[in-house]
Amino acid sequence: MGAFSIWHWAIVLLLIGVPVFFAVRSAVKPSQNPEALVGFGGWLMLLAIGQALSPLRTLADFANSADGYQQLMTLSNGPLVVYGEVALNLAFLALQLVVLVSMLRRSHRFPQLFLLQWLAIPVVFVLDTIWIASILSVPVSQVLAGDALAAPIVSFVLTGIWVAYVYRSVRVRNTFTRTNVSAHPVGAS
Repeated sequence: MGAFSIWHWAIVLLLIGVPVFFAVRSAVKPSQNPEALVGFGGWLMLLAIGQALSPLRTLADFANSADGYQQLMTLSNGPLVVYGEVALNLAFLALQLVVLVSMLRRSHRFPQLFLLQWLAIPVVFVLDTIWIASILSVPVSQVLAGDALAAPIVSFVLTGIWVAYVYRSVRVRNTFTRTNVSAHPVGAS
């Protein structure tokens, strides 16, 4: 895969910028009846879809890394690198699933867990980079070759926009109110 051209960046900016523009514009307009904004509707529906798909994306990244893992297994200390990276990614997948369940149960903890998931993106990336570089005794610049930084940066920025939405949205505040989620099954209202 070649380098990102200016046109690719322009398309990415449009894909990010247009939804952000409309989200900000709709957030500025006060609702006529804020108490009516409850449940998975509006922008919260888009967030819910994204959160439901995020564990699948992590699993797809696992599948895409399989060839690289096989190549690493033949190197000295390669298995240690692979096991460490898989452990980090499984921990992140577990966090994504916890956030998803808290969202589906409308737990009051969802906003904090969503924020934690956002902060975990760069932490996992940095730990993974340090792990690979130190175990294989290669410079960090070699680990970050190519477009290795692009996906985590885009993911961090996009999720950061959603974190801002979660903490500013009346609908989110009205929806995630359950304090005792064990007493309320997922389908109950």
